[in-house]
Amino acid sequence: MDSSRPYFNPEIETLDRGELDALIEERVRYTVKYSAENSPFYRKWFKSNGVDPAEIKTHEDLLYLPVISGRTIRENQPPETGDFMFRSVGWEDVFTIHETSGTSGTPKSFFLTWEDWERYAEKYARIFRSQGFGPGDRVVVCASYGMNVGANTMTLAARHLGMSVIPEGKCTFPLRVIEAYRPTGIVGSVFKLLNLARRMQAEGINPQESGVNKLVVGGEAFADESRNYLSEIWGCPVYNTYGSTEGTMCGECNEISGLHVPEDFVHLDVYDPHIENFVPDGECGRTILSTLLPVGAKAGNILLNYDTEDTTVVITRKQCPCGRTHMKIMTPQREAETVWVEGAPFNRVDVERGVFQRENMDYLTGEYEAFLYGEEDEGETVLRVSMECENPDTCDRDLIKENFIRTFLRYKPPLSRAYNEGTFKIAFNFTDPRGLELNKIRGRPKRLVDRR
Repeated sequence: MDSSRPYFNPEIETLDRGELDALIEERVRYTVKYSAENSPFYRKWFKSNGVDPAEIKTHEDLLYLPVISGRTIRENQPPETGDFMFRSVGWEDVFTIHETSGTSGTPKSFFLTWEDWERYAEKYARIFRSQGFGPGDRVVVCASYGMNVGANTMTLAARHLGMSVIPEGKCTFPLRVIEAYRPTGIVGSVFKLLNLARRMQAEGINPQESGVNKLVVGGEAFADESRNYLSEIWGCPVYNTYGSTEGTMCGECNEISGLHVPEDFVHLDVYDPHIENFVPDGECGRTILSTLLPVGAKAGNILLNYDTEDTTVVITRKQCPCGRTHMKIMTPQREAETVWVEGAPFNRVDVERGVFQRENMDYLTGEYEAFLYGEEDEGETVLRVSMECENPDTCDRDLIKENFIRTFLRYKPPLSRAYNEGTFKIAFNFTDPRGLELNKIRGRPKRLVDRR
């Protein structure tokens, strides 16, 4: 492929909004018809609710179908039922089987055909291309190659682009990989990439002179402050992606002003569960996904109006300066990482923003964890923030505290009032490297824990 081309599939990625909407509605009609004929769950639902699938013709019609959740999937698979009610092909067409992590109960099961993989790969190829990747790039993938689809999707996408993948799976790979293969990009989390940079610096390798010219952070929301610091350490741009086994695959282009949604493959709406209705662009709510199939295609699973339990905002449906016409959204945040105090919500990302203030990073490693204690009806709630210092003896704790408090409370009037009145307190703890609780726990660390 021509490395000067800024698009992977220019015809679709730059499609006029009117033509894109028409394509979406064609795929809505086909996908609903396919689900009624091939998905045991939807076949039963349409029949029991007296809905004629042929009457679902537009995006607006789609919104009248039920919003389903991970719980719905679990209730329609073994051991709750005798078969997998969301599987929408015969076993002979199932290429791979995947499960979610199962942190909230029985893992959700997903079935992918080879056609599904091809569509997943195209979605990620578009993202990589929009970030400037192309022939000759060598990318270290520090993501799991297990039941999660992310790493395999990136690897298949790389084949379309003429990229080479170094499938390490973890960011703890030997530094000789950097020196021998001179990768031009790395995929990992903010903290894995910061730790990798520190390992390199300790061995006399300057990350900015390593040949890495692009970083991709996937699978988690993060603060702009942590992105900026990571970019400074590595001397290159840091791009964000958001994906899921359900098939989301959204990503930032080189404008870094929101994540493009591949609207021809996945339909995204925003829903407010409190009012039990969808909300207009610009308002925050839960990310609701619907599979969209090209006419004649098959899919291992069909999901219509699936609640991801992640929150986002539609930023714009106008053409991006990069030339793409597909809508852009804010980075989705996990609702499970949001807590409420004094009637105000805040997220792990809000805590991260306070930690990664630039002046703080002259003393901190960036590693942190936060815990909530107390009860509002007892008159006091305490947020205890622990931060890892490069050297606790020389750490300017007062500066860090001041920067954190100012940043954290800046856009939270209810919390700011409670803080000034003494009913909401922020306590700080500073540790040596690897002195945080999360270092003693295996698996993905949880950085904001509600212990009330």
